[in-house]
Amino acid sequence: MKDQHPLQQPIPYGRQHITEADIAAVVETMRSDFLTQGPQVAAFEEAFASYVGARYAVAVANGTAALHLCSLALGVTEGTRVITTPITFVASANCVLYCGGSIEFADVDPDTILLDIQHIRRLLESKPPGYYSGIIPVDFGGNPVQLQELRELADRHSLWIIEDACHAPGGYFYDDQGEKQLCGNGKYADLTIFSFHPVKHIATGEGGMVTTNDEALYRKLLLYRTHGITKDPDLLQENHGGWYMEMQELGYNYRISDILCALGLSQLQRADEGLLRRKELAHRYDQAFGEVPEIKLVQTAASATGLAGDTGHAYHLYIIQIQDRKGLYDYLRQHQIFAQVHYIPAHTMPYYRRLGYQKGDFPVAEHYYSQCLSLPLYPTLSDEEQDFVIEKVKEFFQK
Repeated sequence: MKDQHPLQQPIPYGRQHITEADIAAVVETMRSDFLTQGPQVAAFEEAFASYVGARYAVAVANGTAALHLCSLALGVTEGTRVITTPITFVASANCVLYCGGSIEFADVDPDTILLDIQHIRRLLESKPPGYYSGIIPVDFGGNPVQLQELRELADRHSLWIIEDACHAPGGYFYDDQGEKQLCGNGKYADLTIFSFHPVKHIATGEGGMVTTNDEALYRKLLLYRTHGITKDPDLLQENHGGWYMEMQELGYNYRISDILCALGLSQLQRADEGLLRRKELAHRYDQAFGEVPEIKLVQTAASATGLAGDTGHAYHLYIIQIQDRKGLYDYLRQHQIFAQVHYIPAHTMPYYRRLGYQKGDFPVAEHYYSQCLSLPLYPTLSDEEQDFVIEKVKEFFQK
């Protein structure tokens, strides 16, 4: 008979945490006058902007919609070339293609699995000025990109930055003055996007957010979010009365409902608590696997100016690298532990291969993919359950 963990329930790699307070917040909104386009949307935006330290926030249908809106707001069009990482969910690259632009991947750092800034620098220096328009770095797994260094490089080449922080609400890095810079605070990125998918830190089912400090970009996001339509009297070219509205741009229906924003507001109230628990669990994994020779751990990208031991990692994922990834993946599944792989390199997907990419283009990313495995990590994972995961991982290498 297969060994089962003490609670006899499957252990997924991620799981949402819905409380009675969350349910009550949703029910209260469902009993109100607004199910969508009501006060909960603005309240969630204001609270989230405050949480990450940004001037503006725009709530949208999902993280992919957030990326698409950012590309639209920044003027991505045919001929626009943008650099991103192949180790990400494909939406980070697809958003540029939606607007007619083209994506160029850069390889990742072998230790942090974040975009390799040296590779980006070589790309930029190999092309004439103006060849590239922007960069989309990803705070992969919750590991925050050192955006100050990237911003300096982007400014030298007149590039914009969209920070994909879907994995990193509450994450941060330290700048060269030793100041904490929260992911999404808008100091170094023109726009930052977040996702509220169930396995993320803040869950609304589906949902996303864009943060920025740029008022002009903020206004564009609001317009594109709702079909390119405005009712703002100060923006109308004509005004026939209180009912009047104008479609001023070709936009989309990327709105989010009040129901989901009520859930997001409730979840946001305990976001720090969940983040602390993720860090505790990650530390327990570090302690368990730090001396296991068969396991390589992904390093943090903390600035040397940060506080000792304070990496700012948001720990959406806890990733290990092992030679026999499939063997361990299957062994854990036999014991009802459902690990996951993040990510299949985007450039190896059939669609991107049709655009000219091929296996072998980004060897560091591909080597990482051949060995990576995300272990269970979520705030309601108990110590007992985690101990069982650790036991089975170690047991695999002792067979």
